[in-house]
Amino acid sequence: MNAATINPNEAAHFGALAADWWDPHGSSAMLHKLNPVRLSYIRDRIDAHWYVDARERRPLTGRTAIDVGCGAGLLAEPLARMGAKVTGVDAAPENIAAAKGHAAGQGLSIDYFAGELAALPAAIFDFVTSMEVVEHVADPGAFVAELASRLAPGGLMILSTPNRTMLSKLLLVEAAERIGAVPRGTHDWDQFLKPEELTQLLEGAGLEVFDRTGLSPSAAKGFKLGGSEALNYLVAARRAG
Repeated sequence: MNAATINPNEAAHFGALAADWWDPHGSSAMLHKLNPVRLSYIRDRIDAHWYVDARERRPLTGRTAIDVGCGAGLLAEPLARMGAKVTGVDAAPENIAAAKGHAAGQGLSIDYFAGELAALPAAIFDFVTSMEVVEHVADPGAFVAELASRLAPGGLMILSTPNRTMLSKLLLVEAAERIGAVPRGTHDWDQFLKPEELTQLLEGAGLEVFDRTGLSPSAAKGFKLGGSEALNYLVAARRAG
């Protein structure tokens, strides 16, 4: 990730929300609703990729994982509980400070870094995640290439991001920000990536995209997997072993 990848305005926007990140009813309430659904997808892909029994409580034991754009650790902590040695990276130092404090309170050991992924010491990881991040960076191609460079042979990568459709513009940007479901200024619809665009970036970085699913609203659960990709979607990719 080169120096131009972090958008300082985006980093400042999310850094200002750091103190509220772990409040399920605060400014990050939408992420708290999304997280269980994303974790369900992540667990399914982990089990299938590494042939893990679904009853295993720590399916990432002995593996390394990195969550890029980790915020205050909403995904990094579950990955640590799954047994992984976890690294979290975020553009906002305020988020990393909140992440470190929360992890310490939970008795979790997670390596957190603020700044560019490329500035991290050279390391590759078995599992790479980046949730709702690629739409916020200055250079998506460079960002995806740097993510791919950190993925070990035989490794698994999972990304999620909003789709660039008229429905997402109406619901995720205009309506959601108007009613306060997400803080104003969170989304720039022009920066959203269509699934084929993200797939092209991943394949261009040498990865194989092998699964994709929609992430859509559910009256019963808030969000659900499968069905329409018009608002949001998850992508799973791998590097040949």
